[in-house]
Amino acid sequence: MDEIRFYRASEKPYGAFSNLYRRQIEFEGETFVTSEHAYQAGKARKPEVKKWLMSAPSPALLAMAAHGLYYWDVAPGWSTSKFDRMRGVLRAKFSQHSDLRTLLLSTENARLVESATVDNEVNRLWGEVNGTGRNMLGVLLMGVREELRQEAEGYLVAAE
Repeated sequence: MDEIRFYRASEKPYGAFSNLYRRQIEFEGETFVTSEHAYQAGKARKPEVKKWLMSAPSPALLAMAAHGLYYWDVAPGWSTSKFDRMRGVLRAKFSQHSDLRTLLLSTENARLVESATVDNEVNRLWGEVNGTGRNMLGVLLMGVREELRQEAEGYLVAAE
């Protein structure tokens, strides 16, 4: 496997890499329905906007609503802090669920690519559309995979 492409949360087996995949996580002392919820919770400047976002009936609608926030509703510095937040959210997701950790580690050294079909700025930032994009979700997943691999190897060495 040189490359693994994923997009829809319902796709087997790699849909779990999607932030819309329905798996509860604990992050920053709160429980979130999905990793998308945990990520987008950090975007809102005001508590009432965060509450509104968290009440979205699905992770996809949450993402759409969060992408449409006005500038004054977005937390200061979001454009520079969002990647660190996503890294932390992914770390929580794949650390808290052993089946998801096993799935991520099973990809070995494959390039992970969120492969979107609709061409827009958000999809080209977090993934690729027709082979074009920064694929930040894939890049961050590969980083978390490496961290988990190193932890597992460290544990094995310490156990010997």
